[in-house]
Amino acid sequence: MTTTAPAPTGTPPREAGRRRRRGAAHLGRRDTAVLAAMLGVPLLLSLALVWGPALLSVALSFTRWNGVGELTDAVPVGLENYRQVVTNYPPFWPALQHNVVWLVVFLVLATPTGLLLAVLLDKELRGTRVYQSAIFLPVVLSLALVGFIWQLVYSRDQGLLNAVLGTDVDWVGDSSINLWAALLAASWRHVGYVMVLFLAGLKGVDPALKEAAALDGAGEVQVFRHVTLPSLAPTSVVVLVITVIEALRAFDLVYVLNRGRNGLELLSVLVTDNIIGEASRIGYGSAVATILLVVSLGVIVPYLVVVLRERRGAS
Repeated sequence: MTTTAPAPTGTPPREAGRRRRRGAAHLGRRDTAVLAAMLGVPLLLSLALVWGPALLSVALSFTRWNGVGELTDAVPVGLENYRQVVTNYPPFWPALQHNVVWLVVFLVLATPTGLLLAVLLDKELRGTRVYQSAIFLPVVLSLALVGFIWQLVYSRDQGLLNAVLGTDVDWVGDSSINLWAALLAASWRHVGYVMVLFLAGLKGVDPALKEAAALDGAGEVQVFRHVTLPSLAPTSVVVLVITVIEALRAFDLVYVLNRGRNGLELLSVLVTDNIIGEASRIGYGSAVATILLVVSLGVIVPYLVVVLRERRGAS
């Protein structure tokens, strides 16, 4: 008579929790110090370089200050800066509209294109590494350098595009088309960024799930929809946040092309013009920056809330 060994089972969650707590209790002083440094230093840097200036900008948006002298010289004006920005600042509404268009194009066109390229290149086709390098190359370039490159492409007299098409179009100076020209240049860089992120996420998808779905008769599209795409949910959150940030902080590219004027107004350009321009209206520029912050949070926060609720419900 033979004895059958019991089937291996997974560790119960409660036992796993006990093991983690015992492991944490056995940390030495050096381990604790290393963990504290690894968590504390980034946290302090984030507070000092991100949240501190952001909160200070929000506070300054309710004041009138020219940036000269002490912060105590700032005069509280309540919501006056916001009222003037909304009612008496002609570039504001076009800039807000352009930012929204920028965000929509990134979300609807550039990001799905990056996902499509990632899925195709994940199939290990011939020359995949070459394609990955070529598509990712713009990401290593700064947006300012991207702007200079596309200036050469869009130049009216000696530009590559007019030479190829045999036209005489002022791609940067014509306010009816220069936003779309700038979006094409920005998407050229953003697609490579998104592609790399999704490629990293695709490497984490369990091939056994795809094979099981294929054995059950699922087609390639169904496997992508019901297996691959849900597995990419954590990556999608990161991509969404990065996409929103990239779309709303766009500045370098349009500033290089035509200093963000004549059809290329963006909120980030208005912030710069008011804060470090000749006007030096710190409170006014901070009000525009706060509006930009609210727009960013208005897109990111609801999505994160939905995703976290779904994960909590699934667990």
